[in-house]
Amino acid sequence: MKHQASPPAADATIGLAVCVVGTVEMVSIASRTGYDFLVVDMEHGRIGLDQVTDICVAGLLAKMPVYARVTGPSSADIARVLDCGAVGVIVPHVDTLEEARAIVRKTRFLPIGERALPGPLAINGFEPVTVARLVETAEASTKVIAMIESRSGLEAAGDIAALDGIDGLMIGSNDLAAALGHPGDIGHPDVRSAFEKIGRAAGSSGKTFGTMGLPPEMLRGHALDFGARMIVATNEINLLFDGAARALADFRKIAEEA
Repeated sequence: MKHQASPPAADATIGLAVCVVGTVEMVSIASRTGYDFLVVDMEHGRIGLDQVTDICVAGLLAKMPVYARVTGPSSADIARVLDCGAVGVIVPHVDTLEEARAIVRKTRFLPIGERALPGPLAINGFEPVTVARLVETAEASTKVIAMIESRSGLEAAGDIAALDGIDGLMIGSNDLAAALGHPGDIGHPDVRSAFEKIGRAAGSSGKTFGTMGLPPEMLRGHALDFGARMIVATNEINLLFDGAARALADFRKIAEEA
């Protein structure tokens, strides 16, 4: 049975990353404000598997898709986040086809991969089901996204995208720009060309193209024009800082004019 990735959606989906506030309330906030999905980040912050599990199960109940970003291709949690309820795993720093193949082995059941058969899964509401149903349900819902953030990953993007079991490519904008010799300069032509190459690689294999870390003014020229349909807009800490600064400025202005 060959795994077939779903074709890209007609409209872009917009997600919110959760980096520090690892509580189930983030599911409600994201849902009520209209985001299409959540990404819980285990790569850079304090969030661990227990918090990921809580958020993923809450997401399943609220019908809010939750992806987990693990620490890298060698993470011990790549399959565990799927066992615990994530609808997809985002793997950063996928630099080679060999790493992508190892990810597929960990995240896909036989015959595509070698994922160990778990006990009752969150995706089935923890109901004990037959092995056949468990595999069918899990494979139907699981998305495996490889992040391209290096020169070697850029060179291998076409092969990684073509690999059965990989559902999409996502760019870590700042890391890719730095790897190309342009730290902090996502708008550099070399970086935009890399976005185009990765987007075309995903599209030519019928896989999803996603971006993370793009400012809104670059969204069309770096992402949508190249077929991006999975956009991580921002994270909760950036929103908190931006909102806090705006509120303070408003109150300061009123107080000073009183």
